[in-house]
Amino acid sequence: MTTNAPVALITGAAHRLGAQTASELHHKGWCVVIHYRNREEQARALADRLNEQRPDSAFIVQGDLEQQEDIGRIARQAVSCTGRLDGLVNNASAFFPTPVGEASEDDWNTLINANLKAPFFLVQACLPALRQHRGGVVNIIDIYAERPLEEHPIYCASKAGLAALTRSLAKDLAPEIRVNGVSPGAILWPERESATAREHMDRILGKTPLQRTGDPTDIARTIAFLLCDAPYITGHIIPVDGGRSLSI
Repeated sequence: MTTNAPVALITGAAHRLGAQTASELHHKGWCVVIHYRNREEQARALADRLNEQRPDSAFIVQGDLEQQEDIGRIARQAVSCTGRLDGLVNNASAFFPTPVGEASEDDWNTLINANLKAPFFLVQACLPALRQHRGGVVNIIDIYAERPLEEHPIYCASKAGLAALTRSLAKDLAPEIRVNGVSPGAILWPERESATAREHMDRILGKTPLQRTGDPTDIARTIAFLLCDAPYITGHIIPVDGGRSLSI
């Protein structure tokens, strides 16, 4: 099928921030391609809900972003859904601790591949379609790219690399394609909460001027702003962190 509506591919969009982003862009009249790796049931449920609101406006595509051959296929399938691509949101990521002295090469490869390598090669695979419609890219960074989290050196390095990649691509792909980033603070906690995790959360909120967690809609609306309403912004990373980046 073809459409006159803009189309966005959102990675890791079956749940959490990715799903909220897909819903927000859809609400603004976009068609969305919902990428997932393992969460097929959730991806289909989201697509069904959005298609009930507007037929033939939401699609799903499966793939493992750590596998190079899947990246090209994901891009091709996303474009084939409607024949165009106007936005790419690199939301999918891996997150787990890697204390120095305990981290393995597999840990390194998983985090770097998911958080840095995959966004680069997915942008590259989507390049022709994005150029055709003077599209935009939004990469999801993390405040830990600048203020590292203890015992997460590889994760922090991967996100710092993604921040640098965002700025570099913004220069290299201009003027046809805009590339920006969103850097969330305390928005969603890990799905499995422990007493230690709760103490960590309390410390984070204690360093956050707004003294509360944000909402996934805060991230989704910022992404939508960058894709829909910011034609003269590129190469910037917007912190959505309740002011936490002000703290030392």
